[in-house]
Amino acid sequence: MIAIIDYGAGNIKSLQFALDKLGKTSKLTMDPEEINQADSIILPGVGAFKDAMEALQRYQLDTILKDEAANGKPILGICLGMQLFYEYSEENGGCHGLGLLSGSAKRISDKVKVPHMGWNILQQADQARALLNNLGDEPYVYFVHSYAVDGLEENTLVASADYGGRVPAIVQNKNITGMQFHPEKSGDVGIALLKNYEESIS
Repeated sequence: MIAIIDYGAGNIKSLQFALDKLGKTSKLTMDPEEINQADSIILPGVGAFKDAMEALQRYQLDTILKDEAANGKPILGICLGMQLFYEYSEENGGCHGLGLLSGSAKRISDKVKVPHMGWNILQQADQARALLNNLGDEPYVYFVHSYAVDGLEENTLVASADYGGRVPAIVQNKNITGMQFHPEKSGDVGIALLKNYEESIS
């Protein structure tokens, strides 16, 4: 079972539908026991970083996520969920994150329209990763965000997009994986990415 963390940060019906298509059972939950018993965890998220962190802390989900990460359980962060993995975000005056990955979220350059909203191409990083198998040439995925990760450890970068500079789009460090875009809204490419991710952790 996949535990989707329920902390009020976004509509997850499309995510559950995508997982159903892959034959994966998921449950929206904030129950510590259910999260502990789950095979893997997904941390979704839309909206403001500080609001999301306060919600996680209110329900002590931040501690649960840190414990599960330390125990090696696979955790996938989507959109804001990926940014929450990092140490800090500059949004709304600044806020500390979960600190599972090194780096911080900074506002996208005003040289381009913000938020970054729409389809953009994934560019593979130097090292080949199983996550990117069977995506075809120039895979497009759907983004909606105003902040992007900066100062990350380069060996954790799987793929990026170009929008006012480099936007880390997929990151992975051991059992922690992040996707800045919405795979559940990215058509066949998104389904293929979720399939690759699920196969990599099973």
